[in-house]
Amino acid sequence: MSTLEAKGLGLSYGGEFVFEDLNLTIPQGKITVFIGSNGCGKSTLLRSMARLLKPQRGSVLLDGGDIASMSTKEVARKLAILPQGPSTPDGLTVLQLVKQGRYPYQSWLKQWSREDEAVVQEALEATGMGELAERSVDSLSGGQRQRAWIAMTLAQETPVILLDEPTTYLDLTHQIEVLDLLFEMNDRDERTIVMVLHDINLACRYADHIIAIRDGKIEAQGEPSEVINVELIEKVFRLKCDIIPDPLYGTPLCIPHDNSRLCAARQRRMRRI
Repeated sequence: MSTLEAKGLGLSYGGEFVFEDLNLTIPQGKITVFIGSNGCGKSTLLRSMARLLKPQRGSVLLDGGDIASMSTKEVARKLAILPQGPSTPDGLTVLQLVKQGRYPYQSWLKQWSREDEAVVQEALEATGMGELAERSVDSLSGGQRQRAWIAMTLAQETPVILLDEPTTYLDLTHQIEVLDLLFEMNDRDERTIVMVLHDINLACRYADHIIAIRDGKIEAQGEPSEVINVELIEKVFRLKCDIIPDPLYGTPLCIPHDNSRLCAARQRRMRRI
């Protein structure tokens, strides 16, 4: 398993720092989820850890080495990134997309091999995309398209996978489908998975480790049962709520409160019934 950590990380946009002197270690072989309000820096942090955003200070370490000094292929053999809303060229098939995951292993000395073919087929089958291999990616449903991209990351065979809001724009069925697939990948292969999620309750259900971010700082981190409470939700999201056990899994379940105006309106409506 590979290690991923940030040391004294400073990230900025337009000269204004989003994070300053951030230290963070991602647990190996676990599912880690970043949560926080819009604009708090979740995606910025994820992108920097994937070498898509250059830090102004400090460094991101992958297996102890500065990720900025590694070659693209070296990084791509250890870490895969699935950005939010990835796009594909028109007409590209699922099979062609998944084959892109084998790019880090190709060279003029090593061309496409039986091993590459086997890995691609295994990725297609693991994601349930085998029967759709010849379909164009742009003809798929949202959930199918997301599974196709995850199949590509599987074919990349990296011990670390980063995903920026992998359930965005998906209906509830497809959200569960994608998160179940990622959970199975982690459970079967012990891959380190790091995600940004907006749904607190899904984050609690699937995460081994939650990192709550507020105003460019880590407000809290740990197991969901240790981190998620009414005080944290109010501080991070400015939302009053109750926290109860999820009836299926026992993980924290956030029940938002109405604001006072809506609460009064609902009470009036109930009296009229």
